[in-house]
Amino acid sequence: MPSPLTCPAADAGPDAGIERQRAAIAELERALWAGGLNEALLAPCQAAYRQLEASLVERHEERHGFVVVIPVADNPRQTRACLDSLLELCRAFGYGGMADGRYRKVRVLLADDSRDAAAMAAHRALAGDFTGQGLAVEYFGLEEQLALLDSLEPAADLAGIVGVHAREAFAHKGQAMTRNIAYLRFAGMAARDPRLLCLTVDGDQVFKVKVATPAGAREVCAVNFLYHLDEIFRRADVRVLTGKVVGDPPVSPAVMAGNFLDDVIGFLSEMARAEPGRPYRQPVLDTRGSGDAAYHDMADLFGFRNAADAYRFHCDVPGDGRASPSNADCFAAFSRRLHSFFHGEHPTRVTWYSHSDALASLQPARTVYTGNYVFRPEALDWFIPFAPLRLRMSGPTMGRMLRAEMGGGFVAANLPMLHRRTVADTGASEFRPDILVRQGEIDLCGEFERQFHGDVMLFAMERLTERGFPGRAPEEAEIDAILAAMQVEMGEKYRAWHRAIRDKLAVMEGLLGEPARWWNKADELAEARENFRAFAANLEHNFGPGSPCLANIASASRRADWRARQRAAIAGFRRDREAWRRALAALAP
Repeated sequence: MPSPLTCPAADAGPDAGIERQRAAIAELERALWAGGLNEALLAPCQAAYRQLEASLVERHEERHGFVVVIPVADNPRQTRACLDSLLELCRAFGYGGMADGRYRKVRVLLADDSRDAAAMAAHRALAGDFTGQGLAVEYFGLEEQLALLDSLEPAADLAGIVGVHAREAFAHKGQAMTRNIAYLRFAGMAARDPRLLCLTVDGDQVFKVKVATPAGAREVCAVNFLYHLDEIFRRADVRVLTGKVVGDPPVSPAVMAGNFLDDVIGFLSEMARAEPGRPYRQPVLDTRGSGDAAYHDMADLFGFRNAADAYRFHCDVPGDGRASPSNADCFAAFSRRLHSFFHGEHPTRVTWYSHSDALASLQPARTVYTGNYVFRPEALDWFIPFAPLRLRMSGPTMGRMLRAEMGGGFVAANLPMLHRRTVADTGASEFRPDILVRQGEIDLCGEFERQFHGDVMLFAMERLTERGFPGRAPEEAEIDAILAAMQVEMGEKYRAWHRAIRDKLAVMEGLLGEPARWWNKADELAEARENFRAFAANLEHNFGPGSPCLANIASASRRADWRARQRAAIAGFRRDREAWRRALAALAP
């Protein structure tokens, strides 16, 4: 392993000294990531960045400030983890330095969409707690959001952007509408400080990356997000930048069941050939597909290849005093992970971080990851479009529109955040809209419908932008025809995909239920068998021939209703932008 490098202080001219520090950091980072993560170099690298920050503060160099917008909803544990990681990032790399006990260039806008009073109180307490630790956090709860909208009367002008809600039912609007309201608050801040950047993240993410090492998976604070973003926005003509996520997938379980069944079938087939007491044949961490949406059943729609081979389960349970866990141990361990799939975790297909220089990684973008994107105040004329529809795929849809209007001003960079869908001790998310859990049954129908019509909206938007939208306003009949065609096209795609899922489910149940299998003879695996049975039952409920989820997306009346709402939203977009600009003007000093 290379010996730790040090970062020389600025000792000649200030510019030359700082450039030497930057050059030393670049060399140190190359060594840090050479051949994988060399974790012994992480602390020296962080220290070198802190030294550089001290030099930059000393010479009063202009840097961007960050307002980190975090929409949250009934998830205080995940929110605490997110804030903990941001504070750790600030302490590790020292971006912007400190003044009066607080980080000078970083503040948080905690936009609360909770309904539960205890969760709201917990989020408000977190804001005070982290502010006391040096990370300024402004609590932006329901009352504060309503007060801001009230100040912009007539608020109804923003109905196509923030929705129409009874005051007593203002919670659980969803991430897109909550973000749009938070952007209005950011606009007020940016009017007083035009060097602010808005970085918006999800509350179930952390400022770390997930790395595959020979010793196993590591989650590390190894990417200096804020420094790299500042450099990019100072050196490049960028208006909007999106990162991605590593760890858990950014997509719904509604579009992951097929490939996960491939992996479950592969696991059961392997177990059928193995002896229960023999050591489990542990795979190396599988980093395939980390840039190719290997978790998505319809990756081909987005220009990626569908994975041809199953991914193997990495079994992390201890071996009960043995050098490695047994096949029976790992059969039980895998069974305990199955229900997390319905909460958005993919137990076999993890996305891993692969290092590259952030500035050099810039490339034209087509998708906004709404849980990890940054914009200048000059890009505030863009909100998340069609937010009141509460569709999935809002980020990819927005991205197609940004690409059409901004061109090279909309970019992607290799600055991913770590996504954690679930809480470790429950294997479930704290709160996830449209996923209903009732006495062991997990119902995805609400999310399923939002996914299907979100896909329709996305690919309709691709066709509309090819015809000049949003610069050109199409007629409603043209919009309707494109939406209708996409409903048919996506309906055929979904039907074929669901037939394949049902076939795979039958194979899995055949493997699982064969009486001669060793797992059906072991009393100690009764709980594991029940976990597999519940998994199969939930797949049957959501994807089987009698699924209410499939009935909803096949319903002609529901499709007509969705098409009418989508058509109206697209036709009203230019009107919504004018209303948004009036609101921004009202917030200007």
